[in-house]
Amino acid sequence: MKTLKYEEVYRSEYRHLAEAQTSMGMFLEKVYNPKRLHSALGYLPPAEFERGLRVQNHKQAAARLLPL
Repeated sequence: MKTLKYEEVYRSEYRHLAEAQTSMGMFLEKVYNPKRLHSALGYLPPAEFERGLRVQNHKQAAARLLPL
């Protein structure tokens, strides 16, 4: 991932693999997923896209429970 490399990996010095993995995981959870817009997701950040899916699924499930 270009963004991960340029905004996290190339800007950091890691002492060992575990530190690199932890830092990259935190970057993905704190910066990339909540804030970065993705064209494949309708220019929404992944976290917002997932929230929308959960709401949509909840509404569909509720509609199936309503009697006709």
